Amino acid sequence: MPVVTAPGDHVQMGLSGEQVRERYLRDGPNELPHHDERSILRIIGEVLREPMLALLLAAGLAYLLLGDRIEAILLLCFATFSVAISVIQETRSERVLAALRDLSSPRALVIRDGARQRIPGREVVVGDIIILEQGDRVAADAMLLSATELEIDESLLTGESLPVHKESEAEVFSGTLVVRGSGVGRVVAIGGQAQLGQIGGHLAGIKSDAPRLRRETGLIVKLAGIGGILVAASVTLLYGLFRGGWLDAVLAGIAIGMTMLPEEFPVVLVTFMAMGAWRISKANVLTRRSAAIETLGSITILCTDKTGTLTENQMAVASLWLPDGQRLTVDRSENIPEAFQPLLKAGLWASEVDPADPMDIAIHSAASTLLPEETRAGEDHWQLDQHFGIRPDLLATTNIWRDGSSDESRLLATKGAPEAIEQLCRLPDPERQKMLQAVEDMAAKGIRVLGVATARTKSVDQHSDLFDCRFAFAGLIGLADPLRASAPDAISQCHNAGIRVVMITGDHAATARSISADAGIESANLISGDELSEMDDEALGKKLGSTNIFARIMPEQKLRLVQALKDDGEVVAMTGDGVNDAPSLKAAHVGIAMGRRGTDVAREASSLVLLDDEFSAIVSAIRLGRRIYDNIRKAMEFIFAAHVPIAGLALLPLMFGLPMLIGPIHIVLLEMVIDPACALVFEAEEEDEKIMHRPPRHPEARLFSLPMVIWSIFQGGLALGALTVGVVIAVQQGMPVPELRALAFLGLIASLLALILANRSSSASLRSLLDYRNKALLAIFFAVAVIMMGIYLFEPARSILGFAKLSVFEILAVIGYGLLLLALLQILKPTANRILREAGSSDRKRSFRRGSRV
Repeated sequence: MPVVTAPGDHVQMGLSGEQVRERYLRDGPNELPHHDERSILRIIGEVLREPMLALLLAAGLAYLLLGDRIEAILLLCFATFSVAISVIQETRSERVLAALRDLSSPRALVIRDGARQRIPGREVVVGDIIILEQGDRVAADAMLLSATELEIDESLLTGESLPVHKESEAEVFSGTLVVRGSGVGRVVAIGGQAQLGQIGGHLAGIKSDAPRLRRETGLIVKLAGIGGILVAASVTLLYGLFRGGWLDAVLAGIAIGMTMLPEEFPVVLVTFMAMGAWRISKANVLTRRSAAIETLGSITILCTDKTGTLTENQMAVASLWLPDGQRLTVDRSENIPEAFQPLLKAGLWASEVDPADPMDIAIHSAASTLLPEETRAGEDHWQLDQHFGIRPDLLATTNIWRDGSSDESRLLATKGAPEAIEQLCRLPDPERQKMLQAVEDMAAKGIRVLGVATARTKSVDQHSDLFDCRFAFAGLIGLADPLRASAPDAISQCHNAGIRVVMITGDHAATARSISADAGIESANLISGDELSEMDDEALGKKLGSTNIFARIMPEQKLRLVQALKDDGEVVAMTGDGVNDAPSLKAAHVGIAMGRRGTDVAREASSLVLLDDEFSAIVSAIRLGRRIYDNIRKAMEFIFAAHVPIAGLALLPLMFGLPMLIGPIHIVLLEMVIDPACALVFEAEEEDEKIMHRPPRHPEARLFSLPMVIWSIFQGGLALGALTVGVVIAVQQGMPVPELRALAFLGLIASLLALILANRSSSASLRSLLDYRNKALLAIFFAVAVIMMGIYLFEPARSILGFAKLSVFEILAVIGYGLLLLALLQILKPTANRILREAGSSDRKRSFRRGSRV
C-alpha cells in the first residue's frame, strides 16, 4: 500500500488544523460502518412486526370482536408478556454490545501543528502522524517511518498468536496491539478503507438463512386457520338448516371455530424463543438473533478458531530444556524441580522488569508461580544497570545487572533466538547439534523457543562488547499459547453429541496440530492455506469429510470453507473473536463471537456472543437449544392432541342430535388450561438425560412430521372415543343435560391433564411421571383443582356454565377415566417412539441423499 501524501505534510509538524478539518469532512470519521443503536421504541416496533406475534394479536382481536373478552384478554396478556421478554432481551443485547464497543474504541497519540495530541481514534485522518507506544491499540492503517524494537500482536486480524516484528516502511494495521517497542507512522487508510474495515465490508454481501421453524409453523397456522374458518362456517350452516335454531347454530359455529383457531402455535413459538434467549443468557451467552436458538439443536459441525477461542490468547511457559538433555513439560500447578530453577531464574533476569511483551509476561508469571519463594529471596541488592535490545546482528535482548553491594560485579542475562544465544556461548558442535535438535522438537509441537544464557563481568560499554563476554548456556525456554482448561471436555461433549469439531486457524501447521491433539480434535489430515488455494470446489468437497484442521488460512478462505461445508449439507457453527472471523461468522448458520476479547465487527456479525469467552459455554448453549426444540415439539404434540376431544365434543350434538354440550364460555375455560400448559409447563421442562448423547436433528426434519401429527391425533382420538362412549351411555340412561354437560366438561379437564403428563417426556417410565421438579406443572394442576372445586361448590358459577352438581361417584369415575387414559398412553408410548425414530431416521437418509446430489 503506497503512502498517501499531500502538499504540506511534514513529519515533525504533522498536519495543520485546517488540513485535519478538510480531510475529516472529505473522508468522515475513522470508524467502522455499523448499525445505529436501536432505541427501545424501535425494538418494540421490530418485535411487534414479528409475523407470529401479529397472528397472536389478530387472534385476540378476533375473539374481542366475537365478544369473548376473557379469551381476548388472555391472549393479549400472553402477547404482552412475550413482547416484554423480547424487548428486555433485545435491549440488554444492545446495551452489552454498546459497552463492548466503547471498551474496544482506541485513542491515538498524533502530531499536529508540531505538538503531540491524544485524540479519540475516530478523529484520526489520512496523513496524520501517529506515535505508537507499548500497550497502544493501533487506531488506523499506517506506514512506519521509524521503529524501535517494535512488535505488533496481529492475532485479531490474522489469527497468528505470536507478535510480529516491524521495521521502518512496514505496515501496521488498525485494531492491532503494540506489545513491545515504539514507532512513528503515517496514516494511509481509515475506517472502512482500512484492512479491518475491508473485512467488515464483506459482511454486507452475505445473506443469513431464514428461520425454518417459523416458516413451517406459519404455514401450519395458516392452514389450520383456514380449515377452522371453513369448518365453523359449515357447522353454522348445517346446524341452522337441519335444526332450525340459528342462534344455537351461530354459537355452535363459534365454538367449533374457537376449538380450531390455532392461537397456541404463535404463543409457543414466541414465548419459547424469548424465554430460551433468557435461559441461554444465564449460561453467559448473549443471543443476538433468536433464529439461532432453533438451529442450535441441528449443528453438525463446529468450526473453531484457535487463538483466543480454544486457547487463552496469552503466552505461557510450556517447556524447559537443559544442556544435559533433561526436559520438563511445565505443570503450572506445582513448583518445578530444583535442576530447572536456575534456567527459569536466568530467563527472568533477561526479561523486562515491568513486562509488556507477551513472552516476558509469561516468564514473570512462571517465575512467580513455579519457583519456590526461598529462591527469590535476598536478591534485592541487584539493580538494572543497562538494557540492550534486539539488533539485526544479534536477535536477543540482554539485561545487565549491577550488584549494589560491590558496585563492580555485573551479571549479564540474555535471551533470544537459539541461534543467537549459541553464537554468544560459542557452543562446541556436538552441544550445538543437541540444542538445535531440541529446538526442532519443540517447534514441531508449535512451541516458540528462546535460548537463555548468563555471564559475569565487570563492565559492558557497548552492544558489540557482548560478543567478548564469556556466556554460559543455561538452556531453552519453550513458550506457547496454552489451551483453555475447559476446551477438551467441551470438545468431548461435542463428539458425544454427534458434532464434529473443525479447527480453522491462521497459525502455523505445527501449532495447530499440537493444540488440536491436546484438545481432542482428530488431527491425521491437515490442509494449509496454500494447498486450499490450489483446490477447486470439487477437490475441496472430497477432502472436507476427512479433514479437521486447516492452518495458515486467510480470511476469505475461512468464508469459502464455511460455504463449502454448508453446500455439503452440514449445519455449521463458527466461533471466533477476530476481524478475520467476521465474514465466516455471518455466513455460518450459527456465528459465535467472543465477548471480552472479540472485536466489534465479529460481535456484530454473530448470532451468539460468549460473554465470558468460555468455550464450554457453547456446549451449554447447544444443550439448551436442543432442550428448547424438544419442548416446542412436546407442546405442539399436546396442542394437536388437546384440540381433538374438544372439537369432537363440540361436533357431537350435531352428529347425534343432542343439545349443545360445549359452548364458547366452556372453551374459554379449557383454553385457560391449554394456554398456560403450552407457554409455561412445557417450556420449563428439564432436558432428557441423554440429550447430549444423540445425533443432531437434521435441519430438514419437519417439526410437524406426519408420524408426530398422527400420534398426537391418536392421543386426542383415544380421549374423544372414551368420552363419546361415556356421553352416549349417559344419554341412554336419561341423564339430564346440565348434569351431562358438567360430566363432559370434567371429562375434558381430566383428558387435558392426562395429555399434559403423557407428553411431558418421551419416557414411558413411572419415574418420568413422578418427576415434579417442574414448578409450573404443580402450579397449573393446583390452579385447575381450585377452580374446578370453586365451580362445583359455587352455585352461581354452575348456573352460568349450565352445570348441575355431580355426585361423588361421578367425580371419582372421571378421575378414574383420566388415570386410565394416562396409563394407556404410557403403555403405547414405546411403540409410538419407535415409529417416530424410524420416521426421523428415514427423513435424515432421504435428506442426506438429496444433499449429496447437490
